[in-house]
Amino acid sequence: MSRKWWKESVVYQIYPRSFNDSNDDGVGDIPGIIEKLDYLKELGIDVIWLSPVYDSPNDDNGYDIRDYKKVLGEFGTMEDLETLLDEVHNRDMKLIMDLVVNHTSDEHQWFKEAKQSKDSPYRDYYIWRSGKEGKEPTNWESAFSGSAWEYNEATGDYYLHLFSKKQPDLNWENPDLRAEIYDMMRWWLDRGIDGFRMDVINFISKDQSYPDAEVEEGKQYGSGAPYFMNGPKIHDYLQEMNEQVLSGYDVMTVGEMPGVTPEEGALYTGEDRDELNMVFNFDHVDLDSGPGGKWDVKSWSLVELKEIFTRWQNQLAEDGWNSLYWNNHDQPRVVSRFGNDSEEYRELSAKMLATTLHMLKGTPYIYQGEELGMTNVKFSNIDEYRDIETLNMYKEKVEQGADPDEVMEAIYIKGRDNARTPMQWDASENGGFTKGEPWLAVNPNFEKINAEQELQNPASVFYYYQKLIQLRKEYDIIVYGDYDLILGDHKDIYAYTRTLGDEKLLVMSNFSGEKVEFELPENIHYQNKKLLISNYDVEENEDISSVPLKQYETRCYLLK
Repeated sequence: MSRKWWKESVVYQIYPRSFNDSNDDGVGDIPGIIEKLDYLKELGIDVIWLSPVYDSPNDDNGYDIRDYKKVLGEFGTMEDLETLLDEVHNRDMKLIMDLVVNHTSDEHQWFKEAKQSKDSPYRDYYIWRSGKEGKEPTNWESAFSGSAWEYNEATGDYYLHLFSKKQPDLNWENPDLRAEIYDMMRWWLDRGIDGFRMDVINFISKDQSYPDAEVEEGKQYGSGAPYFMNGPKIHDYLQEMNEQVLSGYDVMTVGEMPGVTPEEGALYTGEDRDELNMVFNFDHVDLDSGPGGKWDVKSWSLVELKEIFTRWQNQLAEDGWNSLYWNNHDQPRVVSRFGNDSEEYRELSAKMLATTLHMLKGTPYIYQGEELGMTNVKFSNIDEYRDIETLNMYKEKVEQGADPDEVMEAIYIKGRDNARTPMQWDASENGGFTKGEPWLAVNPNFEKINAEQELQNPASVFYYYQKLIQLRKEYDIIVYGDYDLILGDHKDIYAYTRTLGDEKLLVMSNFSGEKVEFELPENIHYQNKKLLISNYDVEENEDISSVPLKQYETRCYLLK
C-alpha cells in the first residue's frame, strides 16, 4: 500500500459558528479560529477541516450556499480566510474545506434565474418535474421532513430538494453545471486550500426515471434513497471530477456518503480508480437507530459495533482507505453515546473511545471539543434548539400526537445541536466562547469541562489525545499495520491487533462499567512488550496473558 501524507495525518473538524467568537456578536468567526491555531498545533493535529463559511442565508447552517466564492459576513471576509490559510500553513498544518455541490441555496443566482422561466439558461442546473394528478412528481420524503418537492408558481412545476426547500438539488446530468462546479473547485485549490470534504457527494446522481418510493402504512412519504444514494452515474462523475480537477493537485478528499457499503467504499477509494481518498460511512453511527430511522432510538451492542468496524477494516485492507470518526457536527457527542458521561467515568470512557478509534487503520478525525470530553446537552425547552432537522421533526411528531416529553428524550440522545453547542474554552461566562449572546446556548457543564482546565491537568483528555497523535507519528504500524479482530464475540471488550513486519500492536478496550477479564489468545506470541498508552496506571512488567480490565479501561501494547 502506498504511503501518502493524508494517511499519516490526524484531522480536526471546526464548526466555525460554534468555535470561537472574536467580535462578541455571539457567532464564531474566522478571526476567532486564527486566535486558536496555537491550541490546535499544541494538540498536534495535521489538517483542519473547516465546515462551510461561504455566503449563505443559513437555513441549514451554511450547507445552503448562496455564493461559492464569497465568505459569509458574520464569519469575516475573504481576506480573513486567506490570513487563516497562511497562518495554518505557517504552522505546518493543512486546511480542507467543505464542498457542497448536491444542492445550493434557493437564493443562489443560478436558482433565482432558473425559477423565473423555463427558458432561463440556468433552468437545467436544477431538477424540475411536472406534478402527477395534482400532487408532487414522486412521494419522496425530504431529510428534513415533508415532501422532497416544492411547487414553483412561476413555471407551474416542482423542483427537487432532498433537504430543506431552501436547498434545491443540482442537476449533475447537465455538463455545463458540472463544468461550473469544476471551475469553482479549481478556483479554491489555486488559492492554496489542501482538499475537500464533500457533503452527501453520493447523492449527486439520480435515477432519471424518478420512481415512487415505498411508503409505510399511515405515512404520506417514503424514502427515495434507492434512487439517489450511490446513483447510476456516481462513479462516472467522481472520475470526471478527479480527471478535470483533483488530479492536478496534491490534495486530500473525503466524501460524506450516507448508505455506502464497505464494498462500494472500496470502489470509491480504490487507488487505481481515481475517485476519492476516503469516505465517511454511517454504519456505526446508525447503530442506535431503529426501524423508524434516526429518532427511533434503540439500544446498541458492542458485538455489532465491532462487526461494523471490522467489515470496513477488512474490505479496505489492501486497496482503498478508511476515515475514522466518532463525532461530527451532525452526530451526538461520543462520550454520551458510546461511553459514559457521568462524572465518575466521563474522562476514562472518553480516553477509551479515543484509543479504540485512533489505533484502527485509517485517518482519524477529531471534532471540536471531543479532545475535552465534551458531552451532549439537555435543554429544557424546544425553543432553545436551533437545528432545522430537530425543529421540523419536533413540530411534525407533536402535531401527529406524540408525547412532547418523549420527543425531547430522542432529541437529547440524537439531536444535532448536541455537537453544535459552543466550544468550552474556560469557566468564564459562556465558556469563554463569546461575551455576547451566543447563537446557541453553551452546555451548562462548561465550568467543569473546558480547555483551560484541561491544559492545566497533565492527566486530562486533551493530553491523552495529544499522546495518541504523537504515537501515530512515531510508529508506522499505527498507520500501515494490518488489522485483525480478536475476541469478536465478547460483549464488553473490543480487542484487536495491528501487524507490520515483525511488530504487533495489541489494543484492548473495556466498553462497560464493570470489571472484565481479558484473555490473550494463544496464537499471539511475543518476546518483548511495551505499553504505549493506557487510561489507568499500569505496571510495565504486568503479565498480559490474563488482564483484569477496570471500568472503561483501555491499553495499547507494542509486541515484538
